[in-house]
Amino acid sequence: MEGIEYRPIERGDEVALLRLIKELAVFEREPEAVIISEVDLTECLFEKKICYGWVAILHSECVGMAICYTRFSTWKGECSFLEDLVVAQEHRGKGIGKALLERVIAYARENKQAYAMWQVLDWNRDAIEFYKKMGAEFETEWLNVKYYI
Repeated sequence: MEGIEYRPIERGDEVALLRLIKELAVFEREPEAVIISEVDLTECLFEKKICYGWVAILHSECVGMAICYTRFSTWKGECSFLEDLVVAQEHRGKGIGKALLERVIAYARENKQAYAMWQVLDWNRDAIEFYKKMGAEFETEWLNVKYYI
């Protein structure tokens, strides 16, 4: 889409990032699940540097984001995990999500990582079809496991 700037996340983006994260939580039917704050985002992105990502800017407004972190596979080596990719609802279907995902994949390629990976909810048919069109492979053998602290 014309007029959109894609750039790495910068200090000052935290308010917009949190807005998009909350929008994603509503979409994923868990609006109360978001406990992270703007301060937490600043710490994780810029102080601890445990995650990184890109934003899509349209007319000075952040309308999309992709946030990743580095994972390690004992079999394959370093890889990128896309934690969340979200485009504001009113801007979906314009190629913004694809452009952000392409940046994630390019980053993994440029940094000689084995792969980029992410998760998708089984009921999110639009996203599943989108990822298939992008050439992504779907694993079926592995289950997600969490131990909450």
